[in-house]
Amino acid sequence: MATPRIGIPRALLYYEYFPMWKTFFEYLGSEVVLSPPTTSRMLASGSSRVVAETCLPVKVFIGHVLSLADKCDYIFVPAIRSMEEKIHNCSKFLGLPDMTKAAAPEAHILEADIDVDKGKRQLYLDVYKMGRHFTWNPFKIKKAAEATWQAHQAYLAKMLTHSKTPLQVLGEMLGEPERKEKDNSNPWARVGLIGHPYLLYDEYVNYRLFTRLEDLGVEILFPEKIKKEDNDAAIAKLVEKAYWTYEGEVIGAGGYCLDNEVDGVIALAAFGCGPDSMMMDLLQRYAKRQRKPFMLLTLDEHTSETGLLTRLEAFLDMIYRRKAVRNNVAAGLKTR
Repeated sequence: MATPRIGIPRALLYYEYFPMWKTFFEYLGSEVVLSPPTTSRMLASGSSRVVAETCLPVKVFIGHVLSLADKCDYIFVPAIRSMEEKIHNCSKFLGLPDMTKAAAPEAHILEADIDVDKGKRQLYLDVYKMGRHFTWNPFKIKKAAEATWQAHQAYLAKMLTHSKTPLQVLGEMLGEPERKEKDNSNPWARVGLIGHPYLLYDEYVNYRLFTRLEDLGVEILFPEKIKKEDNDAAIAKLVEKAYWTYEGEVIGAGGYCLDNEVDGVIALAAFGCGPDSMMMDLLQRYAKRQRKPFMLLTLDEHTSETGLLTRLEAFLDMIYRRKAVRNNVAAGLKTR
């Protein structure tokens, strides 16, 4: 019997859960096929299959699915409804398998329903249902699930303890060429960069934003480098309790950055995303109260690289001038 080939799109939740998925499928004897990084052709093909109002991350995801359609037996598309009790996910994740089937009928979709809010028993039944595509042995599926969770915890720990981004850790796992970092041991500014990983780390979508910041001598504080307890404390302070599943990437990280030693915050959001628009509005108001520079970059397939760079330069120039004024005032006080 030939080894099943399972395709995983390098988009949406790939940056958060790929080590889990890879471990699960390989433990059950499958070969994982990963789509290449996003290209203009992928975005164009994905956009051509959905209505114009569909958000940018889904258009990119459909493009990745189409790139895998003839390269594997199944493409894994989970419907992740919740990852914590009474905390809900965005509708694009809830309906992603059905949307993908409609937009890419040539792709064979392997779907899974993940809803932690329904309890551990139901979660195991859903995992077992997915595992039955590869084996009828429930003990092997259970072992695969345990190995999957351990892989996820190791992934999170590596980012936090070694201060690495998902791109760096995933690149090491896949044996991809290591991205050379600039020596920013003495940065002139420290900026918090917040948003969902599928916007922060897809370098085609954001025009290599964090690389450009590093090239300009800016130290970046990424959401993954913030401890969970600090993230949770920021959420509790701003909204008391999270409602959206990935609120920590925006509200938690943004609140923490605005309360701590950063010179400003840059937030990335997808055009037309309802949850993001509400969360970003809250953070913009809080940034004004904290008197911290805050720039929101809203991305879609029509975003201009020139326009994005112009706004970035203006934002950094504002930070530079603020720091210069503060330094001059401090120097004046010392001479008195």
